[in-house]
Amino acid sequence: MTPSSPSEHPREYLPATSPARGEKARSPLQPAWWIHGPGLAFALLLLIFVGGTLGYVVIEGWTVWDAFYMTMITVTTVGYGEVHPLSRGGQVFTVFVLGLGLGTALYAFSFTASAILEGGLQARWARRRRERMIDDLDRHFIICGYGRIGSIIVDEFRRQRVPHIVIERDSERVHNIIESGGLAVEADASREEVLTRVGIARARGLIAAVGTDAENVYTVLSARLMRPDLFIIGRAETDDSRRKLLRAGADRVISPYQIGALQMAQTALRPAVVDFVQLATSSDNLDLMMEQVKIDGSASLANRSIVEANLRQRFGVVVIGIQRPDGRMEFNPPPDAVMQPGDSLVVLGHADSLRELEAAAQARA
Repeated sequence: MTPSSPSEHPREYLPATSPARGEKARSPLQPAWWIHGPGLAFALLLLIFVGGTLGYVVIEGWTVWDAFYMTMITVTTVGYGEVHPLSRGGQVFTVFVLGLGLGTALYAFSFTASAILEGGLQARWARRRRERMIDDLDRHFIICGYGRIGSIIVDEFRRQRVPHIVIERDSERVHNIIESGGLAVEADASREEVLTRVGIARARGLIAAVGTDAENVYTVLSARLMRPDLFIIGRAETDDSRRKLLRAGADRVISPYQIGALQMAQTALRPAVVDFVQLATSSDNLDLMMEQVKIDGSASLANRSIVEANLRQRFGVVVIGIQRPDGRMEFNPPPDAVMQPGDSLVVLGHADSLRELEAAAQARA
C-alpha cells in the first residue's frame, strides 16, 4: 500500500532545478555555465596576474613579490607609485598590463554581479519568501495532488480566496503553480515530515487527490495519525478504495465518477433543481450563496431558536438545514428549532449577510 519511489525530503520547486519553458536542457557534453561566464573572466584575470608577474621579473629583474605587487597596483589602478624605477620596456609592458587587466577585471565583475542578482541570489530570495508564506499559513487547506481533480480544486479555492498549499511530485506541475502565484512543494504527500512542513498542525483540512487510491489511503492514514481532529476528504476510484479510505480516517470520500454520473442523471431528470443548486453554490454568483455556518459554544446565537434569534429579519438568510454535532441533518427546520453549540447551519443568502451571520455565530454573548 506504500506508494512507490517516495521522495526522501520535501523540496520547494525552484526554476533553476530544471530548464525553463522554451529553454533547451544542457547536454552533458556541453561545458558548464561558468566556463562562458565568470569562470572564464576570472581565469583570464589570473592569467594576467601570472603573466604580469613573470613579465616584470624578466624585463626588470625584480623579485617575484615586487613583480606581483606591481601587477596588483597596476590592474587595480589604486594610484600608488612604482615599486622601482621602470625602464622604457617596463613602461610599455605596464601599459599593456593596465589595459588588459582593467578590461578583464570589469568583465569579471559584471559577470559576477549578473550571476548574483539574476541567478542564485534571486532564487534564494524567492525560496525564502515562499518559506515565510508557508510558515504564515493558518486555517488553510492542504491539497495532495495537482492532477485533473486537484487543479479544479485549486482554481475554486483561488476564486473564493481560501488559503491553501499543494503537495505534488511532478516538478512541472509545481512550477506551473508557483508561476501562477500559488504555494506548492515538490514532495511525497504521505510522508509525515512533508505534512509537518506544510503546516498540518494549523491546517483547516486536507484533500487527498493523488493519482492512485493506494497513495490516497496512505496519505489519509498519515494525516489522521498526526491530526485526529483534522477534516479530511479522500478521492476514491472504486468502492473498495472508498471503504479503505474511511477506515484510514477520511471524514468524507468522494468518487469523481459517481458524482459525475449522478450529476448527469439529476440534470436529465430535474434540470431546474440542478441549476438552482449550481447558482447557490457557485463562487461566480456574488448575489446569492449557500454557506455552512458553525455555532460557537460561547456565541450569542447558541441555545436559541431560529425565530428567537430572528435570523431572517437580522441577516436576511434562509436556514435550509441544521447539521447536528453527531452528523444528523435536519432539513427545513421549524422556527422553534434550537441552535445548539457545535451545530452547523446550512443557509442561503447574500455574501454580506452570510459574513455578518458568521461573525455573530462566533462572537461571544
